[in-house]
Amino acid sequence: MALLEIRNLHIYYGMIHALKGIDLHVEKGEIVTLIGGNGAGKTTTLRAISGLLRPPDSSSIRLQGEELTRIRPHQIVERGVIHVPEGRRVFARMSVEENLAMGAYARKDRSRYREDLEFVFHLFPRLQERRHQLAGTLSGGEQQMLAMGRALMGDPKVLLMDEPSMGLAPVLVEAIFDAIEQLNRARGLTILLVEQNAAMALQIAHRGYVLETGRIVLTGSAAELRVNPRVREAYLGG
Repeated sequence: MALLEIRNLHIYYGMIHALKGIDLHVEKGEIVTLIGGNGAGKTTTLRAISGLLRPPDSSSIRLQGEELTRIRPHQIVERGVIHVPEGRRVFARMSVEENLAMGAYARKDRSRYREDLEFVFHLFPRLQERRHQLAGTLSGGEQQMLAMGRALMGDPKVLLMDEPSMGLAPVLVEAIFDAIEQLNRARGLTILLVEQNAAMALQIAHRGYVLETGRIVLTGSAAELRVNPRVREAYLGG
């Protein structure tokens, strides 16, 4: 049984049929990436998993066999599915450390809170240097680190990441992707990654799905997708 399993996922925005019956799964310890153009349905997929969008009853989203589509978003967080949204969305008027504490509000096991805080500071030393600084005064890259750190403080089973490289300088993109790899290797964290930078995503992922206009049109190992002519032409610059 896959850790996260999606079957026949449909999502509608009014009359717009955004997701048209997609199937995907993520095994424990995998990095799986969703790639596709703007409007393909990548962010919509993550929002549906998080409970922010409600699919019809014919759709199924299961975590370790438990159906998620019938419970509320905060209950999905409590079960360990934690979403790092596009655009960071930190609490601008709270300090770095207060933001990280907010990430832990729903976790049941608080005995490792201090250990996890130290891990986040080890992963992102800049956050430790700025732990008392207001989040709104951080650079874009630092805010992305904070958004990731806040999610980690929730002790996730599955981390959903939406466009972590968006708007960042190349050197910071490298740092963010290095951190994602480290989380997967060092902690075995399961990650579902949505990323416009398909080349970077396919470098660190184990498997991938290609979404086009709400449908999955290709799937395979990251290595297979990197050499697929259709993927190369559309997403990797030939």
